[in-house]
Amino acid sequence: MDVSVGLWAGTIAVLVILIVADFFIGGRKPHEVSIKEAGIWTAVWIALAVLFGVFLWWYGGGQPAGEFFAGYITEKSLSVDNLFVFILIMGKFAVPRIYQQRVLMFGVIIALVLRAVFIAGGAALVSSFSWVFYIFGAFLIWTAWKLIKEARAEEEDEEFEENRLLKSIEKRFPSTDKYHGTKLIIRENGRRLMTPMLIVMLAIGTTDVLFALDSIPAIFGLTQDPYIVFTANAFALMGLRQLYFLLGGLLKKLVHLSYGLSAILGFIGVKLVLHAMHESGLHVPEISIPVSLGFIGLTLAITTVTSLIAARKQGDDADRPEKIDA
Repeated sequence: MDVSVGLWAGTIAVLVILIVADFFIGGRKPHEVSIKEAGIWTAVWIALAVLFGVFLWWYGGGQPAGEFFAGYITEKSLSVDNLFVFILIMGKFAVPRIYQQRVLMFGVIIALVLRAVFIAGGAALVSSFSWVFYIFGAFLIWTAWKLIKEARAEEEDEEFEENRLLKSIEKRFPSTDKYHGTKLIIRENGRRLMTPMLIVMLAIGTTDVLFALDSIPAIFGLTQDPYIVFTANAFALMGLRQLYFLLGGLLKKLVHLSYGLSAILGFIGVKLVLHAMHESGLHVPEISIPVSLGFIGLTLAITTVTSLIAARKQGDDADRPEKIDA
């Protein structure tokens, strides 16, 4: 799709306005987010994504709109998996519930900026070297297999481990051991100190970059248009904060989510390899966007249903009294 500089500038301006509005309406004053508030804002962000997809349909036709919706749903489903790690981070840094929405908001903004860099680099590679699709495809297939192995391991004692960048920052810059409201840096005894609030924001943002290693190649398997890749990522990430509070305990019930995501990543990996072979001059079938969108939606629906059934069965087994031998 031919995207002018003006459309790029206008889109970024609208996204910035939406982020600022989200901050002043829902996140300026620290408070515990209710299920009702989270549900309303989640619906708003989904509606905005749908409206943007309709705009793409009007502006560029069914192809870019279909690519956007396929990319958005994929990124959204992958971001749900990220929430498990966000919960671990919140627990490790003992973030008070009243400040969790502020942490997530700025963590997501950091992640969005860093992902934009990743997307620019990926777009440059894709436009210059067609063989990069082989690498992306192989990486996604390997990631899909890795997800299955991790799901089978069922590691219940999982803990968050700080990445090297975060450890380096904490080592070089002194910090306090307690929260000071929403302040990121304080002055104490003439020294400037980081607060845990800044550290946990960096943890959320930089950890999401690791997830981008999976999600960016995945969406490039659905579209090679940098504009669609960026906007799909933006809309998927910006509603992540509200989704965190909306899902809450439901996350633990999505026991088959990893299997569903592995199937989606493996499918897109195969799609990328077929596309690379086609670009190399080989006569192989390519997977269309409608087929991709249908597979992604069906996989997520089946995964959700089987997860809820399995979670209910586990709950019934746990509530069933044990038999006592006479």
